[in-house]
Amino acid sequence: MSFINYSSREINCKIVYYGPGLCGKTTNLQYIYAKTLPEAKGKMISLETGTERTLLFDFLPISLGEIRGFKTRFHLFTVPGQVFYEASRKLILKGVDGVVFVADSQVERLDANIESLESLQRNLAEYGENLSTIPFVIQYNKRDLPNAVDLGYLQEVLNARGVQSFEAVATTGDGVFDTLKAVAKQVLVRLKQTQRAK
Repeated sequence: MSFINYSSREINCKIVYYGPGLCGKTTNLQYIYAKTLPEAKGKMISLETGTERTLLFDFLPISLGEIRGFKTRFHLFTVPGQVFYEASRKLILKGVDGVVFVADSQVERLDANIESLESLQRNLAEYGENLSTIPFVIQYNKRDLPNAVDLGYLQEVLNARGVQSFEAVATTGDGVFDTLKAVAKQVLVRLKQTQRAK
């Protein structure tokens, strides 16, 4: 849930990038960080193992202007993709405002994508959330690889509900900002609806 600090007039929103190991979650954040103006970003914290995999999370606060006199800050996190970090993945989802599911388009990673999506649904349920009520987009990463699965099949397997989705190549930045803007927009719409309801 978004945190509103009335004294500093700041709204803090949390977006989590979720997906299987090595699907490109960290690469997304690294690209966003590299292309964001210094005055609009905070320090990026990255905790990695020797195999270049994110161990806990990447945290990247990005300011996206003001809403009714309040500065809006998005805190971007990634979860570790490896299954044995399930407790960490669950913890990072606590208080989430929006989720990007990064799917690895490679044919041999299809089962890992399905397993990770099921894990996301289980972990959200523990906090009383689900993918039909929370801002949620899917990014099909690594679309440039020769062993990438047909997009229609990926949609059928991973996106039965037909949520917003984007093709991406995170290493070059293709689709990275489109994905972020889409989930951020959903988060802001939900935030405005929540504020009106109060």
